[in-house]
Amino acid sequence: MFLCLMLASLWLAPQALAANPDGEIGQAVGTVNADTWRQVKDGENSIDSRHDSNYSLINQSGETWRQIRNRWISPGGLIALGGMLAVLAIFYLLVGRNDLDHPRSGKLMLRWTALERAMHWTLATLFLTLAITGINLLWGKFVFRNVFGDVFWANMIMATKVIHNYVGPLFSIMLILVLAKWLKLNLPKKHDLEWFRQGGGMMKGKHPDAGFANGGEKAWYWILATVGLVVIASGLVLDFPIFGQTRDNMQWANVFHGVASLMLIAVSFGHIYIGTAGTEGAFEGMKTGYVDETWAKQHHNLWYDEVKQAEAADPASDPATAPDDSLARQQRPN
Repeated sequence: MFLCLMLASLWLAPQALAANPDGEIGQAVGTVNADTWRQVKDGENSIDSRHDSNYSLINQSGETWRQIRNRWISPGGLIALGGMLAVLAIFYLLVGRNDLDHPRSGKLMLRWTALERAMHWTLATLFLTLAITGINLLWGKFVFRNVFGDVFWANMIMATKVIHNYVGPLFSIMLILVLAKWLKLNLPKKHDLEWFRQGGGMMKGKHPDAGFANGGEKAWYWILATVGLVVIASGLVLDFPIFGQTRDNMQWANVFHGVASLMLIAVSFGHIYIGTAGTEGAFEGMKTGYVDETWAKQHHNLWYDEVKQAEAADPASDPATAPDDSLARQQRPN
């Protein structure tokens, strides 16, 4: 009986293989010694048991990516974000808010049109959504999984991933539109260097010259235009893996995406601080579109002078009745 079973198995095996050429068949190997495992660790390629395939037993590049992500990007990002928040908190406690040196005049100047405010807040909403979901993808498991358990965490991370993947392309489009819209206002000028030398006017009593956009706003713009484009490019590679990307391409795109995104988030903390708690009157400008003349004179004196010169050259113009867009064009630097 045993002999019959042996013969039957020998007769059926080739037929089963022919019916399923991609199926796995076992293969006896010799002694597995230190040299064998050294080859495995080094990623030496060989033929596996599947039809027409060539793989390494351990993907060394995948392990390299894991080490970079877990040992460098994850803790480094935590230090960068936490460090930036700590610096801003200490600065606020020591220096306080950058208040106006003189009372408000009650006269308002249009700084941002309705379209520009809509673009800014749309981009800000998309950015914050991506920042929150990205942080959750990187560190959320250390908090939510331990607190709420695996089932909650699994559903949460799936929703987070879907939101992140779909919001990413929208952010890409909006960022490019914003960069194109405000390119002319953010071209570097000589007085921007002096603005940085004097600490950007953040210290009380110091107000360096600044046009419509000061040196700090221009720096944020060009960080978005460089690091932000790295985030976009790497994110699209990860979001649409249908153009022949290899596993190595995806892993390195993930590394660049993580590093660039964490840099943007860290710098955005400074932008948000200055635009809210750090500077009196700054948030009002992006909320209503208008700023007090005292604020404009203190923080953007060159722009203030240009606007007043334009008004003097055209006394018939009435800023109170002019449409937002036309008035804004009058108040933009040439």
